[in-house]
Order: sequence, then structure tokens, then C-alpha cells
Amino acid sequence: MPAPLLFALSGLTQYLGAAVAVRVFGTLTPASVAWLRVTIAAVVLLLWRRPWRTRGLWTWPALRTAIVFGIVLALMNVTFYIAIDHLPLGTAVAIEFLGPVAVAAFTGHGWRDRAGIGIAALGVVLLAGVSLTTGSEAAVGLVAIFLAAACWAAYILLGRRVAHGRAGGVTGLAVAMSAGAVVFAPFLSSGAAPVLHDGRLAVLVVVIAVCSSVVPYAIEQVVLRRVRAATFAVLLAMLPAMAALVGAVALQQVPHGLDLVGLLLVTGAIVLTGLDSETDDVPPPA
Repeated sequence: MPAPLLFALSGLTQYLGAAVAVRVFGTLTPASVAWLRVTIAAVVLLLWRRPWRTRGLWTWPALRTAIVFGIVLALMNVTFYIAIDHLPLGTAVAIEFLGPVAVAAFTGHGWRDRAGIGIAALGVVLLAGVSLTTGSEAAVGLVAIFLAAACWAAYILLGRRVAHGRAGGVTGLAVAMSAGAVVFAPFLSSGAAPVLHDGRLAVLVVVIAVCSSVVPYAIEQVVLRRVRAATFAVLLAMLPAMAALVGAVALQQVPHGLDLVGLLLVTGAIVLTGLDSETDDVPPPA
């Protein structure tokens, strides 16, 4: 499957998970929901991939990279959920996209990559409908979302290393998710206690984890093996575009005006970066 189609599938599952997450925000704190996402996803991936069967393929540098990748991934989820609890979702999405923009700017080759990420960034801003607010609530949200943007940049770079690991990208993801869940457990596990006493809530959290973490992150490991970091960063612009399209089909929220311009810009950016050449002959540095 071509990378854009894989990303479309990833986006659909993510927004299905987001729709379910809205139902539990009133019962669990956003940070606890994020930690539960990572933890349950780690359990599912461990049962699926069984990384202990490939222990002979693991070196200490590869294991260390996977652990750091997992911590970054978990922190990215936690900070983003905290941010959207204090900021409008569109504003948070647009600011967080600074992470992929930075990756494309520093790792891109030639004007096509840099022009593509600039156009994509502008499209995301238009789609997100950015509206800045002030006050203590906004300050907390801004700190959280800038940290999430930095984590997203690190996620792309570290994710490529894991994707090219000898044990396999999804197997490496299982190890990474487990590390992230363990590291954040002392800080966030107590807030997840209601799940133990409410079967319906537990089922909803499992659905969130599978749709928002297992499926999209596994797909991204496949894509990261096939495209450069700069191209991957531009592909990420498809996610808010997918959100707009899903809203148009499922909720009759037809894009118009600046929304439509944003969709066209994101589409143009993906074409500009030349996604038809999905080759990555040079492995990431050791």
C-alpha cells in the first residue's frame, strides 16, 4: 500500500479513538487517559509480537534507543492530552505541528522538502482555525503543547531508528511502549483506578488504546521504514486533513473557505515532496 493510503487508514483509526476518548474525559484525567492508552497498547503489542522471542537480535544500543523512544512517545501523549484540556484543539494541533516542521527543515534535502513542509504547515494552521487565548489556563496549555511538539520531533527521529532495527519496527514498538508505560506508572497510575471498578469504562479505554495507539503507531513504523524523515513529517499533515474530511462525511461539517484552502495546501505539499519514490536506501546512522 502506498504511504498516503496507510496514513489515511491511520488517521481514521485515530479519530475513532478520539471520539471514544471524549466519553471518558469527565471520569479520568487527560494525563491518566494518555497513560492508560500507552499501557494497554503495550500489553496488546507484547502479546502480539512477543519480543522475548527475538532477544538474540537485540543489542544494548538498540534496546536503549527503544527505551528512550518509548519514554518520548508516552510523554508526547501525556503532554498533548494536558494541552487540549487547556487550549482549543485546533490551536494545539497547529502548535504541535512545529515538531514535524523542525524535522523537515533540518533533515530535508533541497527546496522540495522545505517548500513542502512550509506549505503543509500553513495548511494545518488554516485547518486548525488557530485562536490564541491568554490567562493561566492558556499558559499551562502552551507549555504542554510546546513540549509535545518537541517530543513529536524526537518521535520521528527515534522512530526511524527503531523501525530499521533488526528485531523489526513493530516489535521494537512493543518494547518501547512497555518502557514508556513503566516509567510513567508511578506518576499517573493512581488516577486510573476507576477503570478497575467500571467494566464499561475499561472497555472504552481498551478501544481508545487499540484505535489511537496500537494501529496508528504500528502503521507509522511501517511507513518510517519506507520514507525519509522529511517526507514522513509532511505526511503527518494528512492527519488534520483527514479529520476535516471525516467531519464532512460523518458530521456534515462541510469544509469551506479557509478550511478548503488548507486541504488543498496539504494535498499540494504531499504531491510536492514526491511520495511516489518511497525508497530509503540509506539506513539511519547507528
